[in-house]
Amino acid sequence: MVFIGLVLLLSVLVLLPTFLGEGAGLLTKRKVKLGLDLQGGMYLLLGVETEEAVKSTLERLKNDLREDMREKRIFSLQTERHDHEIHILLLNEDMLPPLEELLKDRYPSLRILSSERSDARIKVVLGLDPREEARIRRSAVEQALETIRNRIDQFGVAEPEILRHGDRDILIQLPGVKDPERAKAIIGRTAMLEFKLLDEEHSLKEALAGNIPPGSEILYGVMRDRTTGRTKRVPYLVKAKTLLTGDAIKDARVAFDRFNRPYISLAFTPWGAKEFERITAENVNRRLAIILDGTVYSAPVIREKISGGRAVIEGDFTLEEAHDLAIVLRAGALPAPVKILEERTVGPSLGKDLVERGIKAIVIGGILVVLFMVLYYRWAGLVADFALLLNLLIVLAIMVLLRATLTLPGIAGLVLTVGMAVDANILIFERIKEELRLGKPLLAAVEAGYSRALLTVLDAQITTLIAAIVLFQFGTGPIKGFAVTLSIGILSSLFTAIVVTKTIFDWVLSSFGLKELKI
Repeated sequence: MVFIGLVLLLSVLVLLPTFLGEGAGLLTKRKVKLGLDLQGGMYLLLGVETEEAVKSTLERLKNDLREDMREKRIFSLQTERHDHEIHILLLNEDMLPPLEELLKDRYPSLRILSSERSDARIKVVLGLDPREEARIRRSAVEQALETIRNRIDQFGVAEPEILRHGDRDILIQLPGVKDPERAKAIIGRTAMLEFKLLDEEHSLKEALAGNIPPGSEILYGVMRDRTTGRTKRVPYLVKAKTLLTGDAIKDARVAFDRFNRPYISLAFTPWGAKEFERITAENVNRRLAIILDGTVYSAPVIREKISGGRAVIEGDFTLEEAHDLAIVLRAGALPAPVKILEERTVGPSLGKDLVERGIKAIVIGGILVVLFMVLYYRWAGLVADFALLLNLLIVLAIMVLLRATLTLPGIAGLVLTVGMAVDANILIFERIKEELRLGKPLLAAVEAGYSRALLTVLDAQITTLIAAIVLFQFGTGPIKGFAVTLSIGILSSLFTAIVVTKTIFDWVLSSFGLKELKI
């Protein structure tokens, strides 16, 4: 009886913050955590396109290799990437040994897949080592998970849930989000920041006509007419080699120019500051393009060496756009694009309505069960009803302590638990009635009723528990919520139906010396 009293007291103390607010918490400040379907919010399942991470790595290696080959005077007519391969057309066979030496010294992750003669030329095909490719794919998902977590933390969502789901997917739950489209834009933006030199040695006009010089590419910026509000695309001929990336950024903040227009102020890491100083010192009077996700935001002329580790990104930003851009730059670039595989959004008013209906269902179901038990089993029914109330308190208290989330299907699990909690007692009470009909004394009938019904009760509850475990293991989202509350409810009802009611029966029969029980 003391143990049952302690369980009841602890359950009530744990649930005080849920019913009376955080100020009432004596043991804990936690409340029952509501799922997105109950409090409103956003559910996203993102797929990381690891294929693009591999291609991006190969593209970077190709550009670096092309520059190194030029320095080493390894002449080639073509150095291009085709999907997962780098194709090099060497001038002659004398170029092959120095290329092999260069790959061995500086590019251990690349290996020669094939080399064949084509007239006097040598065609070499390079590919990533399979182990390196697998590492890039794993790293892309891990880095994307961490980057998205940082972005959401800075976006200011309370108690987000960000989990890896399978090999390549990321599951995100954002409770209470009021602007889902903005949240999606912040989460899904690649935010690849690059600094590249403009190619001022070649003609932009010829490049636009299709004659793009080797080692260069055409990128576009967007210019907005402040009078009409119209936008137009502005082409730039840019060197393909990236001089600096967003990895060198330590901080990004929104600032305002003298016309009160927002821009992004960048602060570099110590290493990034040194690199930026070196790049600007070596390229005075040349234009440096600042590129974000393939769009040129500005291309200022480098007037002098820039030290101090700072730079700015100017553009036609609104304040909200500038703020969101600063968030993604601070959190870092995604290593690969992500795509939305599944999306659900629940408004807070709908969630509130569902909570009210769920509580109503539990209350109505509970009242009907309580009345049935009292009318049919009399005093024994009251004992079962007390066990039912204790069972609900224990289930909710355990969910608070385990930080489990209560979802709408979870409420369905609670309603089911209400019925299952008394199911065991019905089996026991019917067995006691059979024993009494056989003429056994009351105490012996109660003992026999509990001992002989025990296996049947355990069989029924354990088979349901196995089903709940399977649902939890293979289900997602709401299905898991149902499985969690059902599992906790089954274990709790075993305790209340067998231990609690039996203890109360023993205490009443021994204390009051009852000889007859109407059941």
